[in-house]
Amino acid sequence: MPRVLIVEDDEVIAEGMARHLQAGGFDAVAVAKGEQGLARLRYEQPDVCVLDLMLPGQDGWSVIETARAEGIGTPIVVVSARGTEHDRVHALEIGADDYLVKPFSMKELVARVRAAARRGVRPQEPPRGEAIEVEELRIDPREVQAYVGGQSADLTPTEFRLLYALALEQGRVVTRDELLQRLWGRRETHRDRTVDVFVKKLREKLDKHASGHTFIQTRYGVGYKFEPVEK
Repeated sequence: MPRVLIVEDDEVIAEGMARHLQAGGFDAVAVAKGEQGLARLRYEQPDVCVLDLMLPGQDGWSVIETARAEGIGTPIVVVSARGTEHDRVHALEIGADDYLVKPFSMKELVARVRAAARRGVRPQEPPRGEAIEVEELRIDPREVQAYVGGQSADLTPTEFRLLYALALEQGRVVTRDELLQRLWGRRETHRDRTVDVFVKKLREKLDKHASGHTFIQTRYGVGYKFEPVEK
């Protein structure tokens, strides 16, 4: 029976989530503080963590960052009343796997947790292949960073993974659905703009330093292609 750790300080919400997850075939346990959740992630290694962001003491943001920095690969499904695009994107950037905005359907929560459990623990080792050099761009998997004209593009880990995934398929259009499955482990749904948002941020950072080329091209209605094109 897959084990789910719920980190939620609202007792009523925590009990409701636990009850529905148990009915869905999960062994669910809830704690109310971020410090408790992090300790259980470290020593009990649950299959999935359902995490609120606004917690007393150590908040959910810090729990995610600390867990990922320590190499804890448990899938984390964020549940939060904070529903802005900035909050959702930032949570994904620092290591969350999914994000549900309160109020949400308990059936959807169970489905998201089940999908996260199927994906399993994320590998923490970054890719260690050879660097990819195209025109003024160098993509270095050993450093988990990209450099334009010798200057760091200051990519987040998720932005780097997106760029690296596209660069490995240089010249081929990679669909949004492929990228979602490869980087976030889920299928594309209606109005899911996750890939588009990250491509926009990635382009801004690369184009800021690249004097001669753009590197990520759009195939409208399909996806994106890594290919240097002169400005």
